[in-house]
Amino acid sequence: MRWSWKIGRFAGIDLYVHATFFLLILWVVILHWLVGRSVAAVVSGVEFILALFACVVLHEFSHALTARRFGVKTKDITLLPIGGVSHFEKMPEKPWQEFWVSVAGPLSNIAIAILIYIVLFLSAGFKPIRGLSITSGPFLERLMVANVILAGFNLIPAFPMDGGRVLRALLATRMDHVSATQKAAAIGQALALLFGFIGLFTDPFLLFIAFFVWIGAAHEAQAAQARESFSGIPIRAAMQTNFDTLNTSSTLGDAVKLTLEGAQHEFPVLWGDTVMGILTRANLLSGLTQFGPDQYVTTVMQREFDTAQPNEMLEAVVNRLSASPSRTMPVMDNGKMVGLVTLDNLGEYLMIQNALHRRQRAAAVTKA
Repeated sequence: MRWSWKIGRFAGIDLYVHATFFLLILWVVILHWLVGRSVAAVVSGVEFILALFACVVLHEFSHALTARRFGVKTKDITLLPIGGVSHFEKMPEKPWQEFWVSVAGPLSNIAIAILIYIVLFLSAGFKPIRGLSITSGPFLERLMVANVILAGFNLIPAFPMDGGRVLRALLATRMDHVSATQKAAAIGQALALLFGFIGLFTDPFLLFIAFFVWIGAAHEAQAAQARESFSGIPIRAAMQTNFDTLNTSSTLGDAVKLTLEGAQHEFPVLWGDTVMGILTRANLLSGLTQFGPDQYVTTVMQREFDTAQPNEMLEAVVNRLSASPSRTMPVMDNGKMVGLVTLDNLGEYLMIQNALHRRQRAAAVTKA
């Protein structure tokens, strides 16, 4: 994710913090200064939010380590103001595996809350919960309540919260994955409408949650539809076979000419039949700025890239392409380039497949 900085690596998983996270810290500083008017109040507020996000990190690593037990790798975890985001290579295919991966995060928050409760009980450190607020109250008791709230919020049965995936996993035990996703997404969007309606008359923050849930549900439904359209299809069915290439003696000016003459924006750079690199649009623009049109493309091309085989399944290629620094992947057969795959042409392929599926469903309804 752009504008993110790596702050550590645990259990083989990189942990990043996004730039917007520091806006949350700034908000906490301002809020505690307005209430307490002292450096001590500000320090206490920052300490609390950092402790809370340490619990968020444990929440995300609970997801990641549970997923690892089912053979699913986590690429990285990023901390945002709204919480943490784990980037899985894929979600578990079996419903009960997805259930346990999804519920592991909230369970970790409940475990933390129980542990704090035991500490407070043994030390007789309880204060009335009604006396707690965002900026005041015993540190541990506030942290305990915050973890309970985190668990409850994440278990709301709506994407992109964990509860939406828990609901989908349960539905998927009785129906196919796409239907379960669409049903769970519809329930999530209904909840989003409810949150939005209540937010109009009570707390405006509910409007933000409603928007967040609505977009998350729509995105999850679209992603599931895309996976269904790509499932079981070899890459040769979707790859481009009419494409332009450059060679190692081509200049940036040659790339500009090809770009203006057609719709292709990224070009494989060949030496004979061997693909030496990919000239991306960003490479081309930065190269023109730094060197001018007479510079060779080999100076600025992307040398790290991935390739595909014609018989590879489209879904696996999409996952690799999405994680690649280039939006273009050459398709190789016996050492020779026979096709080209880009995210743009895969998007067009998906739209075509969806149109054909809609026609088939309409025909089936007509016959019925």
